[in-house]
Amino acid sequence: MNTATCRLFIAVELPNALREELTVLQQRLKRDQPPVRWVEPNAMHLTLWFLGDVSGDQVAHLRVALMLAFAGQQAVRVQLGAPGAFPNLQRPQVIWIGLAEGEMHLRVWYDALARRLPSLGFQPDPRPFRPHLTLGRVRRDASAEQQQRLGAALRSLKLPSDHVWDLQRVVLFRSDLRPEGPRYTALAEVDVQGSGVRGVA
Repeated sequence: MNTATCRLFIAVELPNALREELTVLQQRLKRDQPPVRWVEPNAMHLTLWFLGDVSGDQVAHLRVALMLAFAGQQAVRVQLGAPGAFPNLQRPQVIWIGLAEGEMHLRVWYDALARRLPSLGFQPDPRPFRPHLTLGRVRRDASAEQQQRLGAALRSLKLPSDHVWDLQRVVLFRSDLRPEGPRYTALAEVDVQGSGVRGVA
């Protein structure tokens, strides 16, 4: 019996070419040196479901749930959309890139998880699922003026209009919070249209 807990989430793994595109967008925003903690390229992902603190005993059940949720699912083709921020562009705290294509299909993936996870004790977020790709988080000491400048930079950010990427791997990640930033470790992964779920840690 493994009662130790770990912080887990389920996310879509991004192809390297998409990570590179997002890194280019980060570099453009960095020109004005905004007070932002940027997501490292190798940590970029698209979150489907945040699970929170989970006992080690449940990891095996989550692997089965992943396999069942994504059996028969199709890969998702995505295209980058408008940049945005939570809670808004006037007071950005989390800055992200939305999707111009693929959002509805990712909702299908989310709904597939929503049919499997509540029976394990994981309830959906009460907020609507809004797929996005996080670029960075604004530091708490950012002034109102700095936030406004960053919001303006996001509004004027030019995105490629002809690049598309296929997403086909879903991963159960463990998140270890560290002073230099979170470290993500894959515990299981499933290739959509593949051969099932694999334990990788």
